[in-house]
Amino acid sequence: MHTLYPFVTGPLAWLAFAILIGGFIYQLVRLWFLAKNRDPEVLRYMNLHYSLRSIMAWSIPYLAKSWQKNPVVTGVTFAFHICLLAVPIFAGAHVLLWDQFWDVRYWRLPAAATDVMTVVVILACLFFAFRRWRDPVVSYVSSLQDWIVLILVFLPFATGFLAYHQIFHYPTMLIAHIVSGEVLLAALPFTRLAHALYAFLMRGY
Repeated sequence: MHTLYPFVTGPLAWLAFAILIGGFIYQLVRLWFLAKNRDPEVLRYMNLHYSLRSIMAWSIPYLAKSWQKNPVVTGVTFAFHICLLAVPIFAGAHVLLWDQFWDVRYWRLPAAATDVMTVVVILACLFFAFRRWRDPVVSYVSSLQDWIVLILVFLPFATGFLAYHQIFHYPTMLIAHIVSGEVLLAALPFTRLAHALYAFLMRGY
C-alpha cells in the first residue's frame, strides 16, 4: 500500500487529468464541427441574450416547465449535482492535497457539511438506480452505460465516506477512493457524464 499510494497520487492522477482535459478538448472540437456541418443556420442565428436566458431558466430549480413535471426527481437532481460538484472541490482533504502538491490554498467545507453532502450523493445514486429499475419508461430508455455511469459516480463517494470514517481497512478504502475518482475523471469526456463539461454550451445551443 505504501508503494501504491505515491503511484495513484502521482503518475495515475496526471494520466487521469490528461485524459480529462484532452477528452474535453476533443469533444468540444467534435461538437463544433458536428453543429457546423448539420445546423449551420442555428449557429449563425445564435443569440447570447436568449442563450443565457435559457441557461438561467434551466439552472434554477422548478423554474423551467420541464423541472415542474416531476418535483421529486427535480429536487433530488439538483441536490445531487450541487453536492457532486462541491464535495470534490471543497472537501478538506482535497483542499489539503491542492496545497501540498501545487501550493494552492482556498476555502474548504466543514467536515460535517462534507459528510452530509457525501451521503446526499450516495442516496441520490441509489434513488436514480431504483428509478431506472422500477420506472418502466426510464428502464426502457436505460442502457448499460447508464448503469456504469451510476457506479462510476457512486464508488468515489462511497469509498471516500468509508475511508474518512475508517470503516473496513483504511489504506484499502483510501486507494479505492483515489483510483475510483481518477477513473471517474478519465471517463467524464467519453460517457453521459460529459454533460458536466459542456452542458451550458449545449443548453445555449
